[in-house]
Amino acid sequence: MNVLGIESSCDETSASVWNGTSILSNVIASQAIHEQFGGVVPELASRAHQQKIWTTVEQALLEAKLSVQNIDYIAVTNGPGLMGALLVGLSFAKGLALQTGKPIIGVNHMDAHIYANFIGETKPEFPFLALTVSGGHTQIVLVKNFFEHELLGQTRDDAAGEAFDKIGKMLGLTYPAGPQIDKLAKMGNKKTFKFPQAKLDGYEFSYSGLKTSVLYRLKKEAEPEVFIAQNLNDLCASISDAITEPLVKKIKKAVLEYDVKTVVLAGGVSANGMLRSKMKTLAQHLKLNLFVPDMAYCTDNAAMIAITGALKAERGMIDTLGLKPFASLS
Repeated sequence: MNVLGIESSCDETSASVWNGTSILSNVIASQAIHEQFGGVVPELASRAHQQKIWTTVEQALLEAKLSVQNIDYIAVTNGPGLMGALLVGLSFAKGLALQTGKPIIGVNHMDAHIYANFIGETKPEFPFLALTVSGGHTQIVLVKNFFEHELLGQTRDDAAGEAFDKIGKMLGLTYPAGPQIDKLAKMGNKKTFKFPQAKLDGYEFSYSGLKTSVLYRLKKEAEPEVFIAQNLNDLCASISDAITEPLVKKIKKAVLEYDVKTVVLAGGVSANGMLRSKMKTLAQHLKLNLFVPDMAYCTDNAAMIAITGALKAERGMIDTLGLKPFASLS
């Protein structure tokens, strides 16, 4: 089964081919233009997708050494995401399906982050808990079987990745700030500064208070820029700790309550070094099977779309050309 995956939900134009056992290609075209604005500009993202999507798909097929006629299914993200960006990928996929007669499969972007953990040879066993953390989402999901999910809780405001980027902007870092904070945190002391962690019932998260706390802490200084320069590593480490600690505490609570033995990380923030380290420690302590995607499959990519499309195809979950995009998708 050769599945072409197409991803265009935000600011990464990506195409990938899955052949039923492995990823043959995973091409990602990033959009550097958003750096100067400190965040993704939807209109610019849509235009960039239009410019790059055909060459990205063409490159993915070339690297996979396949023609479009060798493709059995076309899987495409149809939500959640930026509406204009989704429309570009979905319209392209529909055109390709119409031209070739190949079946089309719509993929939930958040499902795909979870099923990125099925790309490797060793795969999670059901039921398992998924900690899905990205720029737009922070949630804990109980995965009972393929495409049988129960959302246990999510953020009330900012997502973890969003918190990294917004706080990074306060520190003078360029977008996306998450990877930079992660790198600097490795050289700092996480106990230097004490930032608040929202203590919410159940499995909900909140990061707006942390963002405000960092802002007020910087404003206390007579020369904030000098203070940041002198304490950047320690600030990044302390902020990283405040963002990741609630994630680990909540997943531990869920593991004990639902008596599961397998946990998977998913989403862009699953690439964060401190989160990975804390989750490995928790897994050792509770004797859990921990799955963490390869770095290439953490951030937005089409490989996760392709394998999720393959899993849906195996279960007869095929869509029609009437498939619609959704900015919000449960």
